[in-house]
Amino acid sequence: MSKININMCATSDTIDCWEKINFDTAEKCVKKLQKRIALAYTNCNDKQVECLQKKLIHSFYAKAIAINIVTSNNGNRTAGIDGILCNEPEEKFQAIKTLKHRGYKHKPLKRMFIKKSNGQLRPLGIPTIKDRAMQTLYKLALEPIAEITTDSCSFGFRHNKSAKDAIAKCIELLSKHSEIEWILKADIKACFDNISHKWIMENIPMDKEILKQFLQCGYVYNKIFYSSEKGIPQGSCISGIICNMVLDGLERVLKDRFNDTVHIIRYADDFIITGISKASLQIVVPVVECFLSERGLSLSYEKTKITHLKDGFSFLGYRIYKQNNNIISVPTRDNIDFLLNKIKEILNDFPNMSYECLCESLAKKLRGWLNYYTNLAMIESIHSVEFEIVSYITEHTGNKQIAKFIGKIFAQYD
Repeated sequence: MSKININMCATSDTIDCWEKINFDTAEKCVKKLQKRIALAYTNCNDKQVECLQKKLIHSFYAKAIAINIVTSNNGNRTAGIDGILCNEPEEKFQAIKTLKHRGYKHKPLKRMFIKKSNGQLRPLGIPTIKDRAMQTLYKLALEPIAEITTDSCSFGFRHNKSAKDAIAKCIELLSKHSEIEWILKADIKACFDNISHKWIMENIPMDKEILKQFLQCGYVYNKIFYSSEKGIPQGSCISGIICNMVLDGLERVLKDRFNDTVHIIRYADDFIITGISKASLQIVVPVVECFLSERGLSLSYEKTKITHLKDGFSFLGYRIYKQNNNIISVPTRDNIDFLLNKIKEILNDFPNMSYECLCESLAKKLRGWLNYYTNLAMIESIHSVEFEIVSYITEHTGNKQIAKFIGKIFAQYD
């Protein structure tokens, strides 16, 4: 097998339009550079790490991948404060040329709010397409290091890891260790909003000038500019990996202090810690608080709870508890209600859409929900949700055809 020419990763004089970019080749080149970065970091060769990161940042293929990612995801139709989108092939190709370190200035974010499942509003910072691509480009250079330094208990914002994997690990842990009877469900107070810029600048191994721009770009809301002295914006491409790196190391701290008497499972800033007694977890709390305080963070004591496993706890949309020595997991009532409300909203629009469009909307919503809960949630709990939905449709619409369609969707996941 012929070797990939790494020099092609830096530039390409033969590619003169977006359609000519071979993204399979691009992925191979970037992954090869990422492996070299990981190896250099493992060997504690800081100069080589910096050199290889620069090589990746200046790579034509890495820039092309960054543009492709931000123009292909769900946010590609949402512009930043400049109002510019980048959807046409020619626009994407020209955008590659704009991703330069020299003279780069990150624009302020556009502040938006989205409604959470509990009805509260979550602030999002929307970067421009160019800034998203720059963040993604530097994220590509940071990922190899983040994967080396990551906690094994971390499941958020990582390749081939998901919230469902975190729940599966949680169920496996609790099933395997019958001595675990207590759960610390931790909540970090406004994690993304409060992370210390000083800690990030001192500990995240990437170009400090660019990193500072990512952190201190500020945001615009109602045409007013607000500076950002701490925290990282939710909605930015690189925020997830930075959040992970800020919280990585907690697993090691707990293991060094408590050996294997406690275990942690984390998805981004949401985590649980297991223990054999309530007293043992009460000792854990100040250790966690000390770790977080160094990073500008603190626990929300109103939301941080220690509960017995038989009473159960909520984690990532699941309610998990112990019954007759079995670990049971079911959808939380909040998530069930959220699904029911979405179904009701779709049905309310039925007079304005065809039956086929209605079925397509219902199927999309239900399959997303079922994909998350199937194989981990108790099957009886899934059937209970099906009964609630069908009962609502029968009672409020009298349309047996829709009710039958719902039944078919659920049957596919039995």
